[in-house]
Amino acid sequence: MRPYFFFSYARRDHLAGGAFVDQFFTDLRDELARIEPEAGPGELAYRDTERLRIGDDWERQLSRMLGASRTMVALYSPAYFSSPYCGKEWTAFDHRTRRHEEQTGESVPALIPVLWEPPPEDLPAEVRRIQYIQHDFGAEYATGGLRHLLRTDPQGTAYRKVVRVIAERIREAASWRVAELRDLDLGQVEGCFPVEEVAPVAVRSSLVRLFVAAGRAGDPPAAVGGAGAVNGERFPVQRSEADSVRADRAAAGGGLANGGGLTNGGPGGPDGPYQGGWYGAHPRDWAPYHPPRLPSLAVQAQQVITRAGHSTSLETVGPDLADALDRARENNEVSVLLVDPWAAGAEPFRQALRDFDRQNHPVTAVLLPDSTDDPPAGPARARLWEGVREVFARTWLHRSGPEPLFRIHIRRERFERELLSTVTVAQNRLLDQLDDDPVAARAQFGLGPDPRPMPGLTIPAWPPVPPEPPVSPGPPLPRPGNAPGPGAGSGAGAGAGAAPGPRGALREETVPLTNRAPSEGEADR
Repeated sequence: MRPYFFFSYARRDHLAGGAFVDQFFTDLRDELARIEPEAGPGELAYRDTERLRIGDDWERQLSRMLGASRTMVALYSPAYFSSPYCGKEWTAFDHRTRRHEEQTGESVPALIPVLWEPPPEDLPAEVRRIQYIQHDFGAEYATGGLRHLLRTDPQGTAYRKVVRVIAERIREAASWRVAELRDLDLGQVEGCFPVEEVAPVAVRSSLVRLFVAAGRAGDPPAAVGGAGAVNGERFPVQRSEADSVRADRAAAGGGLANGGGLTNGGPGGPDGPYQGGWYGAHPRDWAPYHPPRLPSLAVQAQQVITRAGHSTSLETVGPDLADALDRARENNEVSVLLVDPWAAGAEPFRQALRDFDRQNHPVTAVLLPDSTDDPPAGPARARLWEGVREVFARTWLHRSGPEPLFRIHIRRERFERELLSTVTVAQNRLLDQLDDDPVAARAQFGLGPDPRPMPGLTIPAWPPVPPEPPVSPGPPLPRPGNAPGPGAGSGAGAGAGAAPGPRGALREETVPLTNRAPSEGEADR
């Protein structure tokens, strides 16, 4: 197998913002699959975290795949150029391209740099000879790198352009088929970097991972609550040309003129006309409220979270949801599921959401928006929410507790407030779990100690113990019920005076740090 590209990146960059690295890799692979449909799924890309298994000789496999891959995508950053193993990968692949040019006379740009973060100024001469800035990517990319674009506008035009152009470069360079290097041994390669080692800077991450479970235009009718499709119930339908025009106009400055072609049985349906949301070509296009407006709910959520000082990633709920949430927790990241009530009871989301419900994900919030007429009160509405309750059977019981992370029937006017509230609650719970010492944990996040309890809110011990009378110097006298000895009664009185006051309920918004340790063999990447 000769993958189209080998994904070369610094382990430190993944620890600092794994969701960003994951999203770029996935988006790049998906875009390449779109423009190169004949390539099989396993042929598109090689990345160590997806292919290495327990018991594999990781260095031998990396050597073999680096020697066979048609191109290499390198994520340039300060961490990349201070990693000895990244230096080995870069040097080995550069040697392959030079050897191919010597043997064939063809200069193939198969080593494809991506500016992840601005690199150090003193790059090795071998690196400087390969252009890594493309000016039509824009000033933000040139000055901040691709990670900056992902933080500020993860589905924006600038980011999508970089993904599209890099995928096209991979396809073009792969067609030249640079000769394989079958005997490559990375252990014997002397890399042309690291550059002068720089002490790593503590990374403060406030990443919120968003997952969407929603329908798409053109999907078949969904079973409400998993009970089977009923004639007349709402389901996504294909957008017409007129709907597309309305969407374009909404994007230019207003909203959609109507429900985007969605019906609930039509004017003569059993529940009357439906005035609901809008679906698009992807779950992230879902706009649940009436009248539908752009941006979609997922993009609106990203904007709200970004304005609050955090960064976001956006993914679709899939079979690996539980694993993705576990990885987020390991990286000290909180997650939010945005769930379409109509999609919760149908595949491809039903099983993944039921598996989530059976497990413990204490720093993951679930929000289910509810449009004004989605559908009107009646049997259809009762069946819809009964289906949601069946999917979230365990989580449903916690919807009314203090500071719940499972929230339903969220109206448009309350969506932003509910979203930020659950993010704050989830981050505070994450902070509570990080360390038994709350002061040390908050210091790890760069925050001060908890606010002191307000006077009058401490909880007295019961029954109250009267204060000890002053004791004159000299040996203490024994008292009934106490063993004689120096200071026999002072400890009891001091410890029983009052219990610690409650921790402050209001906190600063937390900024999770990534602290997942690299696996064996990866620490020097």
